[in-house]
Amino acid sequence: MNDLHGGLSRRDFLKLSGAGLLGLLLPGRALSLLPDPGLQGRITSGLLWAYDEPSNKARKIKMYWRDLVVPITSTALDDDASLYNRVWYETADRAYLYSGWVQPVRTVLNTPYYGFFPADGLLGEVTVPFTDAHEKADKASRVAYRMYYETTHWLMETVVGADGEAWYRVFDDKWKKFYFAPAKHLRLVPDEELSPLSPDVPVEKKRVEVQLDNQLMLAYEENRLVYAARVASGAIFRVGTYTTPTGTFMTYHKRPTRHMAAGDLAASGFDLPGVPWVLYITESGISFHGTYWHNDFGRPRSHGCINLSPAAAKWLFRWTSPTVDPRAQFAYESKGTVVNIVK
Repeated sequence: MNDLHGGLSRRDFLKLSGAGLLGLLLPGRALSLLPDPGLQGRITSGLLWAYDEPSNKARKIKMYWRDLVVPITSTALDDDASLYNRVWYETADRAYLYSGWVQPVRTVLNTPYYGFFPADGLLGEVTVPFTDAHEKADKASRVAYRMYYETTHWLMETVVGADGEAWYRVFDDKWKKFYFAPAKHLRLVPDEELSPLSPDVPVEKKRVEVQLDNQLMLAYEENRLVYAARVASGAIFRVGTYTTPTGTFMTYHKRPTRHMAAGDLAASGFDLPGVPWVLYITESGISFHGTYWHNDFGRPRSHGCINLSPAAAKWLFRWTSPTVDPRAQFAYESKGTVVNIVK
């Protein structure tokens, strides 16, 4: 197996992996258990119990439900070192929530943009825990979709809504429809955030390795580890088996946003608008992408794709080939960065 330490001792690497903290490992970047001020958590499961200690063996004290947003005051680790994810979030009332079912979010309001929009639109990112996209620029109109924090969307123009506020007209790339979302809830992604990473390194010197047994994504430059992240790969569900294929692939087709939908929602189907930073590696649709419907990386739980946190997916999107122009909705080329998926 390839060296996966990149300067870390194996003991430190395994400690970070077991703690569920292996999200960003860049040279010179410190990891901390303490969240930044203003960090919040959005509940992603239908129901979630809070405990009086960071363990599911502790006493249940409160129940939360999907899309409830709570302040995160601190983080803690479960004492059981055998767990793949030991991280728990502490709330203001000293309750503990399992981090796998809590999306870290913020509430940041933006100044609406009234400038020029190109034909393919401008890429926008949601900066609040969630906002509703309506069929008209009117809060009284039907809600088409809920748009979640760090999802990305194509914004086509700014309009003044029935409430006198600015709304963006949003293009849905799956159904080829348009919806409207409050402009203050989205920011335009600046071009510099989409610029390539390590552009001086030749494409043949870059490679990605996914270790399914370890649920890890590793990025190498000339056999030097430069980035690592926990993943969630294909899983076995009651209604079917959705495995992530092994073998050698490449990131030939990339999109900064994609509405992903398939199957019966009453069974194992899904309908996920604004999936960010998508890197396809097969014609059947297997991809790396950012994930906002869970925060439970380190175990298989996808329909075959390789789930990453939005931050990790964005890094990979910028680091791999082909490069996507900031004004383009996708890039599709015959070659890309090599991806090796192993057990």
